[in-house]
Amino acid sequence: MNIPNILTLARIAFIPLLVVFFYLPFAWSMPIAAGLFALAAVTDWLDGYLARRWDQATPFGAFLDPVADKLMVAVALALLIERFDSVWLTLPALVIIGREIVISALREWMAEMGKRGSVAVSWLGKVKTTLQMVALLLLLAFSPGTQLALVGVATLYVAAILTLWSMALYLRSAWPHLSRSM
Repeated sequence: MNIPNILTLARIAFIPLLVVFFYLPFAWSMPIAAGLFALAAVTDWLDGYLARRWDQATPFGAFLDPVADKLMVAVALALLIERFDSVWLTLPALVIIGREIVISALREWMAEMGKRGSVAVSWLGKVKTTLQMVALLLLLAFSPGTQLALVGVATLYVAAILTLWSMALYLRSAWPHLSRSM
């Protein structure tokens, strides 16, 4: 167990706290939920940075880091779908969640074939993740209908478009392997 792995585990531990603060009936609960999400987003960057910087990358961390990210994002999106109760937020949220499921399955399948590098994280994925985190932070921090929440929804749409684009790139790179197995 090292500091990067502890940060990743902390990100998972933030999930129930995010849910509890999201539902508390106090004016200060949503800013706290947004703060927890922001802290989780920072640990996402920090654990990877420290693992590389301190040469502490582990198989456990390589497995757990993307799981923690996907869990945190999926839970936040699910909470926001309920809070906003709008097709305009639900649509990009479901695109993002669906893409994560498809790409996770693709990566697992490619790893079984020994071709994991064919679906490695790209710069586009990093931009998508950054926009997704900014959008979710805005949507958690600000009430539906406010200007900053609308900016959050617009940012979520950009993230969803990048999500589809990156998924298409991953599928294209994996297609030679996928089509052989048909």
